[in-house]
Amino acid sequence: MAKNDNTNIQLHLIEPRATEKSYLEQTNRIYVFPVKKTMGKQEIAKMVEKEFNVTVTDVRTLIRDGKKTKFSKGKHAYPGITHRQDKKFAYVRLKQGDSIKVFDEPESETSAKEAKKADKVAKKADKNAGKENK
Repeated sequence: MAKNDNTNIQLHLIEPRATEKSYLEQTNRIYVFPVKKTMGKQEIAKMVEKEFNVTVTDVRTLIRDGKKTKFSKGKHAYPGITHRQDKKFAYVRLKQGDSIKVFDEPESETSAKEAKKADKVAKKADKNAGKENK
């Protein structure tokens, strides 16, 4: 029974991590993705290229071991230690000029300033309207 690579890619939904570390990595065109432990680097690259229409130049993977956690099943039960699941992350570098929008950033500083000014004007208008009604 032969595996079809296209069906494997379609089963995995991928979304980049939005953390401070991953935000700093984006300056080097590197994006961090949580992936399944069974996925290989070539499969990750194909999936990212298909999902976001970008060109992948490099993929690095990392498996983080699950932490130890204590548990107890009741007042008189003997407590024990278990482990959380291991997690696999892929650090994907994109071609120069390609990018993926992860964080909601304003398009430019001027548009952000204009939006703040519009909010202030609207608040002043609401205050003035409230005074006139009294």
